[in-house]
Amino acid sequence: MSLVAFVYTLHVLSAVVWVGGMFFAWMILRPAVIAALEGPSRLKLWLQVFPRFFVWVWCAVVLLPVTGIGMIHLNFSGFQTAPRYVQVMMGLYVVMVALFLRISTLNLPQLRKAVAAEQWPDGVAALGRIRRLVGINLIVGIVVVAIAAMRPTF
Repeated sequence: MSLVAFVYTLHVLSAVVWVGGMFFAWMILRPAVIAALEGPSRLKLWLQVFPRFFVWVWCAVVLLPVTGIGMIHLNFSGFQTAPRYVQVMMGLYVVMVALFLRISTLNLPQLRKAVAAEQWPDGVAALGRIRRLVGINLIVGIVVVAIAAMRPTF
């Protein structure tokens, strides 16, 4: 396997884990949890899910720019000659990381605190904020994947 193929594979797998994980959580797990569990149990389950998923997101957060910059230098002569779509993808990556950091550093601790204190309405509110931000991040992630697949000429 060539270096270019290896770097590209790591890049794609990182994106699949992050965006696919959000898709699974939003479209599959969330409705199933709502159907199967009552309020406090739902909140407790999400407190088990998020940290496990976030370990993998952190891997993606690190690997995506490393492999992305690697591909830029392997396929182009640098940022100046990279196609515009690559630059757009880099900008959207920054947006995704900012949303993820907000969730992991602000919203998740609020959820943890509410559940520990058995303040269920506060926990529901914190989970709702996480859900909205994950939904936005999922949309941004799908846009990035679509741009990568299309490789537009803008």
